[in-house]
Amino acid sequence: MNNDNHHQEEDTRPFVAPCHNIAPSAPLRWLRKGWQDFRAAPGPSLIYGFIMVGLSYLITAATWWFGNMGLYLGLISGFVFLGPILALNLYDISIQIQQNQTPTLRESLRQARHCMGDALTYTVIMIVVFLIWARAANLIYIFYPVNEWHWNDILLFFGVGSSVGAVFCAIIFTASVFSLPMIMDRRTDMVTGVITSINAVLRNKLALFLWAFLIGVCLLVGLLTAYLGLAVLLPVLGYATWHGYQESIDASEWEARFELPHQRG
Repeated sequence: MNNDNHHQEEDTRPFVAPCHNIAPSAPLRWLRKGWQDFRAAPGPSLIYGFIMVGLSYLITAATWWFGNMGLYLGLISGFVFLGPILALNLYDISIQIQQNQTPTLRESLRQARHCMGDALTYTVIMIVVFLIWARAANLIYIFYPVNEWHWNDILLFFGVGSSVGAVFCAIIFTASVFSLPMIMDRRTDMVTGVITSINAVLRNKLALFLWAFLIGVCLLVGLLTAYLGLAVLLPVLGYATWHGYQESIDASEWEARFELPHQRG
């Protein structure tokens, strides 16, 4: 009977978690909360941040030595595989802070392990999108070759390339902005998380556009500081994303993985 009730409860769940209406300026508040979490856990935050800085240097070195193939392999093995796993650890640090615990790397790794299956599903999806993106980039180079430094050819090449890249970035951002936090927060599957994320972005376009813009600015700052700025900015963005998810998504229909203070009776 208990199993039957459990299955019936699963069948009555919505296929997508409802989202709240978000004020266009909400991402600024998320960043402030992300900075507060960074200050509350500077040690673990910097460790994860410098891991991402190290990956950035390795990818740059691989690109320098092996060309585009090094870039592709570096991005797939580094950011695509390790990025989601590191993001889950950052979300758990925010959870530990909300539970009034002292954040530790061991606890974040232990909790992230429970979501590893869904994180790997996300990784496979990202690899497929990335490979399509790489193929599109090669086609752009074939149809719009830049053999000589003529401004018209250069502007056309970068214009088309940037437009195509922006489309793929938008797809990845829309599918992932709240999906990973949701599988960390609730006992649900990656497909539900992705659909929930897409729904939230489409219903709150202005706020999420600002959030994407702020992420782009932070990444640009990291690039201009020879990646060193990413040691701080990436953890802050991870914590801010967690807080953005909590403000934006109502996933109360699914069982919580962790008992946060606001979830207690």
